[in-house]
Order: sequence, then C-alpha cells, then structure tokens
Amino acid sequence: MRGTVPPMESPVLIRPLTSHDDFKECVEFQRTIWGLDYGDVVPASILKVSARVGGVVAGAFDTEGAMMGFVYGLAGLRDGKPIHWSHMLAVAPSHRNGGVGRRLKEFQAREVAIQGIRTMLWTFDPLVARNAHFNLNRLGARVEEYVEQMYGETGSALHTFGTDRFVVRWEPETAPAPQSETELGEEELVSIPGDVESLAARDPAAARRWRTTSRDAFSRLMSHGYGVVGFRPGSPGKEPTYVLRKVAGPAT
Repeated sequence: MRGTVPPMESPVLIRPLTSHDDFKECVEFQRTIWGLDYGDVVPASILKVSARVGGVVAGAFDTEGAMMGFVYGLAGLRDGKPIHWSHMLAVAPSHRNGGVGRRLKEFQAREVAIQGIRTMLWTFDPLVARNAHFNLNRLGARVEEYVEQMYGETGSALHTFGTDRFVVRWEPETAPAPQSETELGEEELVSIPGDVESLAARDPAAARRWRTTSRDAFSRLMSHGYGVVGFRPGSPGKEPTYVLRKVAGPAT
C-alpha cells in the first residue's frame, strides 16, 4: 500500500498520520520532546490541513502501536521552484541511534518524490553534533545558509542557548557522498561541543558562550565565501569539527 513502510530489520512501522487520534498523539509527542512550555507546537488542525494539501505527516510506531517518532513537512516554493520544507523530525530518546530517524526521513523523501518534488530543505542546530553527523554525513545534505535566531524564543528548555540554525538542502536522488578529507584542500575549522544539550543542562552560560563563538566564526567565514563541506564527528579527546572552504558563488 502506498505510504506504508513495513517492519524490516527492526520492529518499526512507518505510516502517515490520518486520524484525529493520530494528530493528537503527535501534539503530545511534541510536548514530550520539547517540553510543556514549548510555544511552537504544531496543533492537530494544522497537521491535518498540511496533510491534505501536499504536506507529509508520518509517524514511527512500535509493535504495541506506541509512537516512537514523527516527521512533519509542508510543500512550498523557493526561487520559483517547488520544494518541501521538513519542519519537524523527532525520535523518542529511548529509540535514538537505531535508524528510526533515517527511516522517517527516507519515507518523507519517497512521499515528496511522488508529488514530483526533488528538493527538501530543513534546519538543524549547528551545535548539536549528532544532528550534524546525521544530516551531513549520513544523508549527504548540504548547508545553504546560517540563520541567527531562526525561531526566536520558543519556551523550550532545549533552546535556552538560542535557536541559530543551518538551513540545509537535500536532493535524495542526487545527494553526493560526503567528501573525504583528501578532497578538502585549504580549509577552516569550527569546533563545537560533543554534547551541547548536556552542557546546557549543567552550565547554561558555557553553552551560550559556544553559541556566540560559533556564530561569530560561521558568520565571518560564510560572509567571506566559505561553505561547510564536511563534518568530523570527533573522538575521545577531540571535539566535533566543521570543515569549511571557499565555494563557488556567494555564501549566506
């Protein structure tokens, strides 16, 4: 059946959200992930309307029918061309690092391709190393721009050190493999903490300093024509690091 990914190597069912109960569960899931004070929860009515006009609203469920994660995006235009903006993807902490996020994103890409859309855009926090590794290294997405305070103050405890974001572009059918270290040439490096969310919980001021330092570095380099071309996840004793180099055309 179109729109359903059956369980494969793991007991996960990916399917569209279609019922009132589905959408209500998704709203509660958002609050579980981002906190009860999160002010940017997408309500059930907007989830339902989005799904009816070309958006993708899908969930990952375990064998008991409990939601493990969800993805939400909507169609639009950018520079006069159709794109899909993937606004939210979240996986419950107990199910992370098991491929659920990737399967949700791949499901979304297939649904978008059915509509004839080949380009997807979304944002992620440059300071969250696991998301950088997933988006840039695993999926092969490419950074288009750096946006300061993309979402402003949201009320979420996860956003106490600001909501600066990278906007990335992903074209699943043509996404290149991540570049190897030998292909990078002259480069500039920007380091980030290994786990900024844990750091923010125990030392909020330190997390905010990382935000300010990295913002200054990305803004300076990208305004001088550098683009993000790689991400090194880090290792014991080494911080995760973005690799930037001069790119063709203007950088934002």
